[in-house]
Amino acid sequence: MWYNKSVKDDLKKMRHERSKLDYPGLKLEQNEYVELAIRRTKFGVWLIWALVATGFATVTCVIVLLATTGGVGPLGINEAAKHYLYILLFGLYAVILLAGAIGSYVYNGNYMYITNRRIFQTSMTHLLSRSTNVIDLLSVEDVSFAQNGVLAHLFRYGTIRMSTIGDETTYTFKYIDKPNDEMDTITHLVHKAKERTKRASGNNN
Repeated sequence: MWYNKSVKDDLKKMRHERSKLDYPGLKLEQNEYVELAIRRTKFGVWLIWALVATGFATVTCVIVLLATTGGVGPLGINEAAKHYLYILLFGLYAVILLAGAIGSYVYNGNYMYITNRRIFQTSMTHLLSRSTNVIDLLSVEDVSFAQNGVLAHLFRYGTIRMSTIGDETTYTFKYIDKPNDEMDTITHLVHKAKERTKRASGNNN
């Protein structure tokens, strides 16, 4: 019996050290390690860059139209005006590209790590807004998921919701792949943590 306990303790320490290397930003407690890492679906990034491509195509069409427009008629634009419009439109390329890069960074700045003890959820809505919630697994009362809309079902992404005991706070994490699978895993980890606490309490008694 003591041998099995020693092996389990060594395994916990190894997983703890590995998690510290893989996730240096997490402040892990002794023998705490990451069981599950959840990030947003890649579909959101694809959508952002699809919008960037659409913006580029639109600006390109306007540039081509300007290049083929003469200086007479209702759409006539003189060469001086064209010069300034070209500068504006090429600047718009840079703005669209920057918006895509910022959008991707903010989108990917939302993630969740579940350890054998706690849940770390980092949320980001814009460049200057970042927050982290730390939730004890023992305080999680209910875990559910939702998929709304055709795209969510087609690309199999959705939202995870977790409610806590006591303050009855609900935490949500949107745009994750296969939310039903992640819900099952989180629920399993919550049950494991509660069973582990119950056994420890029984041994102390």
